[in-house]
Amino acid sequence: MELARRLDLPFIELDALYWKENWGRPSDEEFRELLRAAHTGDCWVSAGNYLRQARLVTWPLADTFVWLDVGMMTTTWRILRRSWRRWRSNELLWGTCRENLWRQFELWSEHRSLIRYNWSRQRAHREAFSAGARDAEAAGKRVLRLRSPRQVRELLERLPRASSTGP
Repeated sequence: MELARRLDLPFIELDALYWKENWGRPSDEEFRELLRAAHTGDCWVSAGNYLRQARLVTWPLADTFVWLDVGMMTTTWRILRRSWRRWRSNELLWGTCRENLWRQFELWSEHRSLIRYNWSRQRAHREAFSAGARDAEAAGKRVLRLRSPRQVRELLERLPRASSTGP
């Protein structure tokens, strides 16, 4: 979101497109249609994973990819911290869903626990992103692979600050 703010571009959060009321899920085709509709402009920043659909719909449209490859410990800590904050504040997510902190500890179920999902899919996702990065570079697109929070901060520091007059 900060990248979109700094570049003054529309921000498309894939989770907001994907999740339906009470953690319902769209069909693959329905989600691909939502992706197509959201990514119609010339410039945007899109954040999220959803590899099966994004590789087909949004990747061909992008001119720059920012791959946050920050490692298992960092992502696990961020999942826990974010889940804790959202659960404690009873934050409403994407208009209809609420965080369930305890699901993150259900390590036997990658469909309920983001931690389990992260652990079980890291290798496959890294391979898919590596292949996608090679394809993108071969097509003349720019790929930024950021491997640490420090590299993310450095990228953002090189960009102009967002206007303080906006919402």
